Amino acid sequence: MSDEQIVAIVGCLHRHRVAYVLVGGVASQLHGAPIPRTRDADVVPARDAKNLDRLAAALRELDARLWVGPQEPDGVEMVFDRSTLAAVDGFLNLVTAYGPVDLTFRPDGTDGYTDLAVNAIVVRLLGTDVSVASLDDVIRSKEAAGRDKDIAALPILIRHRRTLGRERDTPPA
Repeated sequence: MSDEQIVAIVGCLHRHRVAYVLVGGVASQLHGAPIPRTRDADVVPARDAKNLDRLAAALRELDARLWVGPQEPDGVEMVFDRSTLAAVDGFLNLVTAYGPVDLTFRPDGTDGYTDLAVNAIVVRLLGTDVSVASLDDVIRSKEAAGRDKDIAALPILIRHRRTLGRERDTPPA
């Protein structure tokens, strides 16, 4: 996923005042970790009713469709409203006008938005502020998920976290 795609998706979330945090590969990249580009944006939205209304409006603007697999590359239509989003227990894989978006309300190893927002940071990307889960929270989630791709990324993320810690401890010249 390109920086321009990320900014387009996040820009839409901002226009609709959606409370969210990015996690996963995009969050890792925005922390500067040297990992390959991810193909999607993992978005963790707040679950309160008003935020779900705003999220539904943003998803409609993004022309989001439910990803069901390669047999339907453009996805299938889905109704986005508060009640439909509130009924989602795990995650939704979506196709949007700007690329794939995975909505996850409770990433592995976390309690969702309220948990992740506590330590989230704001990263400036192409002039746009992006809410990103802390690197520690990204690592925690990947450890809990335990998928092969997450396990493969963990040494890189942990090494990057150590590098960032050393940079903070080094006084300016």
